[in-house]
Order: sequence, then structure tokens, then C-alpha cells
Amino acid sequence: MGHVRSNDEGWRVMGRRTAWWRTRAQGGRAPVAGVVRRVGVLVAVLCATAALTGQSATAAGAPSSYGYGKGDQVVDGATSTADAKGLNPGGTYRSSLAKGARLYYGLEVDGTSNAYVSVTAVPPAGTTVAATDGIRVSMQNATGTACTHQSATFGADRSPHPVAAWAAWESGKALCKGGGKYYVLVERVDASGSSSDTWGLELTAVSEPPLTQAGVTDAPQDWNSESPEAVTGEARHRAGGSGFAGAVAVGPGAWRDDVEPGRTLFYKVPVDWGQQLSVTAELGGSNGGSGYVTRALDLALYNPVRGSVDEAGLGYRGTQNSAALEALPPVEYRNRYSVVEHENGMRFAGSYYLVVHLAEQLADSFGQGPFPVTLRVRVGGAAHAGPGYAAQSEPRNIFEVTSQDREAAVTGSAGGGGTAMKVLAVAGIGAGSVLLLTLGVWTVAARRRASTAAL
Repeated sequence: MGHVRSNDEGWRVMGRRTAWWRTRAQGGRAPVAGVVRRVGVLVAVLCATAALTGQSATAAGAPSSYGYGKGDQVVDGATSTADAKGLNPGGTYRSSLAKGARLYYGLEVDGTSNAYVSVTAVPPAGTTVAATDGIRVSMQNATGTACTHQSATFGADRSPHPVAAWAAWESGKALCKGGGKYYVLVERVDASGSSSDTWGLELTAVSEPPLTQAGVTDAPQDWNSESPEAVTGEARHRAGGSGFAGAVAVGPGAWRDDVEPGRTLFYKVPVDWGQQLSVTAELGGSNGGSGYVTRALDLALYNPVRGSVDEAGLGYRGTQNSAALEALPPVEYRNRYSVVEHENGMRFAGSYYLVVHLAEQLADSFGQGPFPVTLRVRVGGAAHAGPGYAAQSEPRNIFEVTSQDREAAVTGSAGGGGTAMKVLAVAGIGAGSVLLLTLGVWTVAARRRASTAAL
């Protein structure tokens, strides 16, 4: 999604949120009629609460919003390594990045487990960005040597949206050998004329344990690199999520959402060891307008640690167009030894993220939409056992495809587009339970008081 810069390792990154009341006793008694009136009030309050809850959940999916993880910890970046706050493997964090800032975060490395840190920058709605604006993320040792570094920019569409870059400490690499304290440096890259707004940040830290026994250390030589035919058939509607944490699960098939310019959608696809993923994105025709948008739609693929794998984009004249990712190899541990970018990233089993962005510039030529976007997803090949890790990853099960993952891909996960319905369901169940319990208690109390009064 935008311009991409790669480091010497051949990696690639994407350029581119109760009412209360009380019973008033009348002479120590609560008449049944009064109870009924108060129940009516409670019903109204609960209904209003559920409605407001639904509105909040819907608002969270507004075009300008990014869905941070609910469990994100707030951490401030430091201007020097001496004050750098530590990131723990398996943790997700929320921070911020001012214009021109260079911020450090700490990371303890055990010397055997690979460590990955991904940083997503979130510019506010309405900000002005240049094609070269973005972030640079690097992993450094105590002497300032950079182990790895990647950059992500917004690219030619100049449409503000989440952009992500990652850095890593990898066992066996020539640079940054040995465990100990390392530092993640996040730098903001700004062009003249760009807005001075502060950007939000979401950081994730992942630990990948070593293998029980050493495996091959060269990339696969033989795999089917021909692009398969796109999945056909009518697309089923599945609203996308608003961030990595709320990415909505999809499986093989065709999936559609109607998207306004400036929106970014997040999906995830479970891909097991040995399976091969292919994806095509389609942007439907416009009902009016004219002109040409150079980079109207961006499709980016991220692996389970939010590391970039590949991306594609398409121009738009108002008629239907499509773009496909490069042919990707089957998921294998040894892919990490490839110097080809879209092969190198297919190194883990787990949930792969599809991130779709519609450029704001679409609205200038073709109106506010929404525009139909369809993802055609194919997962081929037989799954096989993994390479055999010697310990648990952090977070747990990130490099696995579970039965829950497969079920979510069929039904749709709780993240993103399903959040509002989940919240409403919980609110409804909770409200109903409270109402039934309250009715029962009050009815029994009213009857007892009425019997006492009769005596």
C-alpha cells in the first residue's frame, strides 16, 4: 500500500476506539403497580443503553478510525536508549509519534528465539501526507549496530491510512549476535508541506522459539509458481475490520464489502504449513463521475507477525478493475532463507492478514461511494505438520491454525465488522438477564409485602 523499501535481507513492508435509579418506599410497602411502573422505566433505560452501545460500536468502524487492540498497553517512546521502556514478547502496545520524532523502545532477546517487532503508524483523518511520508523501524544492539531495518511510506496515492513496518532479531545472522538488551528505533519520515499532526502507533512483539532439531537452511527450489485462476462465483458479504486486532476471518471463496474512499479494511486468512495462498482484489464500477485515479485500491498481505509479504494496486477509470498478489510459495519454515521478498515472508503457519485501502482521491472523481470491493481467496495444497518448535511462541499459538481459526473463517470472526453485532448481542443478553432477575426479585418482594399488608 504505497511505496516500499526493502533491506538487504530482501524483506518488504507496506507503504502506505449506566443509568441508576432507586425505589422509594411508601410506608415501607412497594405496591405492585409501582413495581410495574419501575420495570417499565428499567426496560426503557436498558433499551436506550443497548441502542447507545450499538451506536458506539458502529462509530468505531467509521472511515477515519483505526481499531486498536482492546488489550493494548500504553507505552511512551523515549528519545534515548537510556530511558527506553521495554516491550515484552507477546505484548501489544499503543504509543504516538510526533512529526520529526525518533523514539526508542527496549527489547530483551534470549539469544536463541527469533524476535519480531511490527509497528503500525496511524495518521489522523484529514491530515495531509506526501508520497514519501512514513516510518522507518530498525532493531539495534547496545552499540548502535542495526540488525535489520524497514521503511513504509504512503506512496503515490498520498492517501492517509495505516502503514506498517517491521524489524527483527534472528538467530544465526551475522549482525547482532547473542542475547541481551536490544532497542527498537521508530523514526518518522516527513516531507516538506506535510501536516504536523501526531500519529498514533500500535506495536507488537513476537517471539519464535528455536526448532527441536536443526533443519535445512536453504530456500525451497521447486514449487508451483504459476498464478492460479481466481476463485469464481457470487461473492458473499463480509464486512472488514478496522485494524489488525479486529481483522475479520475469511477462508477460500469470494468475499465482498462496500467501501467508502479513505477506508482501510482488515481481513485474516488461516494458512497452514504446506498450504498455498492466492488473492485477487476487484473494485467494482462507479455509478457516475469521470477521470483516472492512479492508485485507487491497494491490497497488501501480511504474515502472522504483521510482517509484509506482498502488495498490489490498481488504477481506476470508473469501470471494474482487478489486481492480484504475486504467486506465493506454500508456507514453509525454510522460506525465510529466500532473498525474494514475497517468498521470504511466507515463513510461518497462522493467520495471514489482507489489508485493503481505497484512496481518498476516489471521492474527487467518482463521489463518496461506497464502492464494491471483492476479495477472491484461494487456499490450496494439503496441510502438514510444522517444523517442531522446542518451546511455546509468544503469544501462544500464533504459528498454528486451530479448529477455531477454521470455524471463524467460515462464520466470520468477532473482530472488525462483527464487533457491533457482538456488542449488541452481549448487551441484549445482559440486559435481558438483569431484567428477568429484577422482575423475579421485585415480584416476590411485592407479593410478600402485599400479604403482610393484608394481615
